[in-house]
Amino acid sequence: MKVAIVHDWLVNYGGAELFVEYLLELYPDAEIFTLVYDKKRLGNHFHNCKIHTSSIQKLPMASKLYTKLLKFMPSAFESFDFSGYDLVISSSSSCAKGVITPPYVPHVAFIHSPMRYAWDLFFDYKKRSGKITGFFMNRWIPSLRLWDYVSSQRIDTIIANSKFIARRIKKFWNRDAQVIYLPVDVSRFNPNDGEREDFYVAFSRLVPYKRIDLAVTACRSLGKKLIVIGGGSEMDNLKKLAAGDKNITFLGRVSDDILQNHLQRCKALLFCAEEDFGFVPLEAQACGSPVIAFGRGGALETVVNGKTGIFFDRQETESLSKAILDFEKMDAEGKFQKKNIVDHARSFTKERFQKEFKEAVQRTIDAVAKMNDIPS
Repeated sequence: MKVAIVHDWLVNYGGAELFVEYLLELYPDAEIFTLVYDKKRLGNHFHNCKIHTSSIQKLPMASKLYTKLLKFMPSAFESFDFSGYDLVISSSSSCAKGVITPPYVPHVAFIHSPMRYAWDLFFDYKKRSGKITGFFMNRWIPSLRLWDYVSSQRIDTIIANSKFIARRIKKFWNRDAQVIYLPVDVSRFNPNDGEREDFYVAFSRLVPYKRIDLAVTACRSLGKKLIVIGGGSEMDNLKKLAAGDKNITFLGRVSDDILQNHLQRCKALLFCAEEDFGFVPLEAQACGSPVIAFGRGGALETVVNGKTGIFFDRQETESLSKAILDFEKMDAEGKFQKKNIVDHARSFTKERFQKEFKEAVQRTIDAVAKMNDIPS
C-alpha cells in the first residue's frame, strides 16, 4: 500500500512532529508531503524519508518566513497530486488537511486543532500583531475561513486529539470527529525512586499563549522556587518579569535527560496554557509529578483533579497562586501518590494509540472501497 503523510511544515521538532514519527512506525515506507522542510533544524528526524515540499520551499528563507505566507498555503497544499497513492493521512493544525485526493483514495485527517488564528483565537492573534499584520488579517482571514470550512468537507474521516478539539471541529466545520488520544513516550519519561523536592517547573516553548508569565509572577509573589525550561521569543520578557528573583531560574533548552531529571524531582509542573491536547502534563505525570493546570482545553482530559493534579480556573496570577497553595495543602495530606500519577500517564500508551488509529484507517478504507465498488 502506497501511503502519503501530509504535515503542515517541518521546521521545528515538537509534539506534532513526534506524531508524524508515530505514523511512520505504522507506515514506514510512507512519503511525506509538507509546505516547507528545514533539514538542518530537524537533524536526524525524517532524514531517511522521501519528503515532497511545496513551491513555497523555493522562496528565499522559506523555512523562516513561511508563517507570513498564510494566504498562499491553501493553493500550495492543493497542488500536491495523490492520484498514485492508496491512502493519504494528514496531520494538521493549519492547512495540511486541505489536500485534494481522488474519490478512490481514502483521506484520514488527524486534527491537532482547526486553525486557531482563523477562528476562536483570531482576536487574540490580532491584538498581538502590528497594524500591517492586522490589516492583512482583516483582508485575508474571511476567505481563509471559507476555504477551511469547504476543504474540511472533503475529508473522509476526521480524528481529533481530544474531546476539546472534537468540539471545535463540530463548531467550525460541522463535522463529527472520532477522538483518539495521543500517547506519552514512557521510554523518554519515567519516575525515579527519590522524593519530590521543593521547586516547581514550567516547561514549554516560551511563546505568549503558553502563559509562562503566570508561573513566574505567581511563584515570585509566593516566594516559591521555579525552574523555567525552554526557549522562545518570550525569554527576554520573562527574565524582565522575574527581575533577578533568585528563586526563579531559566535553563533554556535542555536535553531530554536534564528535562526528565527536573520533572522527576519537582514538586509539581505548572501548566498555564489552554492547549488542544498537550504532551507536557502527561510527560510530567509519567515522571511521577503532579500537575497544576489551567482548567480548560486538553488538560481537562489528561489531568485527574485531586488525584494527579489540580486546576486553576482563570489565567490570572491570583488564580494560579491560590491553586499552588491549595495544592501544597493537599500534597501535605498525601493526596498525590506517585504510583497513581504514573499509572494514569501510562494509560496513554503508544500501543493503544496505534491500535485505535489503525482500526479507524481500516474502517475508512473499507467505506471508501464500498462507495467506489473497489475490493478492499
